[in-house]
Amino acid sequence: QVRLVESGGGSVQTGGSLRLSCVVSGGTLSSYTMGWFRQAPGKDRDFVATISRSGGSVSYAGFVKGRFTIARDNTKNTVYLQMGSLEPEDTAVYYCAATLSEWTTLNPGEYDYWGQGTQVTVSS
Repeated sequence: QVRLVESGGGSVQTGGSLRLSCVVSGGTLSSYTMGWFRQAPGKDRDFVATISRSGGSVSYAGFVKGRFTIARDNTKNTVYLQMGSLEPEDTAVYYCAATLSEWTTLNPGEYDYWGQGTQVTVSS
């Protein structure tokens, strides 16, 4: 069974940085298109970034504005989300997700597996 475990969340001040990691087990990472999503209290789960199986294609939500970078290391079965210039509006639980789809997708309904999430809190 495929399992995703996120780590790297925490509390930072405005302008700070964090790197989230997502380790995939029970499957071969290179078989999956990966995505990061986030959910703030009382809000829907929003798309953040996605990366293709090879890492050659990435897409970001508009609010990222060049502040985040998604990357993957298939040899380590790990996907990363490097976040910089963090703002209080980035406060949320961040989720890693995997899909067997060949194409990158922003739609959470197309992802087959999800992690438990990691909390990111940005204070002003």
